[in-house]
Amino acid sequence: MPVLVITGTGTEVGKTVTTAAVAAAALAAGRSVAVLKAAQTGVRPHERGDADEVARLAGPVTAAELARFPEPLAPGTAARRAGMTPVHPHEVAERAAKLATEHDLVLVEGAGGLLVRFDAGGGTLADAAGLLGAPVLIVASAGLGTLNTTELTARELRLRELELAGVVIGSWPDSPDLATRCNVADLPEVANAPLLGAIPAGAGSLPPAGFRTTAPAWLAPRLDGTWDAEAFRVREAP
Repeated sequence: MPVLVITGTGTEVGKTVTTAAVAAAALAAGRSVAVLKAAQTGVRPHERGDADEVARLAGPVTAAELARFPEPLAPGTAARRAGMTPVHPHEVAERAAKLATEHDLVLVEGAGGLLVRFDAGGGTLADAAGLLGAPVLIVASAGLGTLNTTELTARELRLRELELAGVVIGSWPDSPDLATRCNVADLPEVANAPLLGAIPAGAGSLPPAGFRTTAPAWLAPRLDGTWDAEAFRVREAP
């Protein structure tokens, strides 16, 4: 799995912290890692972007981004409003493929959800994943409403004949309610893919050393971790 595309079921579901956890676990396993942010929005030229945040938390990764746009909007909209050249799926694929020749693992983090548009032609992260032939990891929220958005994302991947690696819960609360606990069993069913981890809420606020040490415990072995989905499901069962 030299390239893994990481998308979310929407905004603010924990994509960046999940990407950092996957990177940290891979580094702990002795793999070299690059992180590519396909399009960074809502960040000024000299501010830290998501790829920089992954590097801060995870450790010595190669952090790269194709473009950044100042307004916190969909990349295609942000590029148009700023009068800037948009990012196109083939550029994402080409940069990721080049990084893959130099690293054991390349993590491509999207912006928002799978079908957020990069350009006026309707290009998306899904198109980039198709060009790469890369598996896609879905980062989902934990609570009420996540089943619908997760299933819609998984269905789109299947329609495009893209590989769904699995689902990670991007922010698992300290005190989950009934719907959240039920979702542990329901998410892999609606996605028809394994649940590959659960990132604790607030993980991104941990000191980097603590984040790197703990990250493998949040992720399943397929993501270089030690997390046990069945034990987690039994523990959190309502």
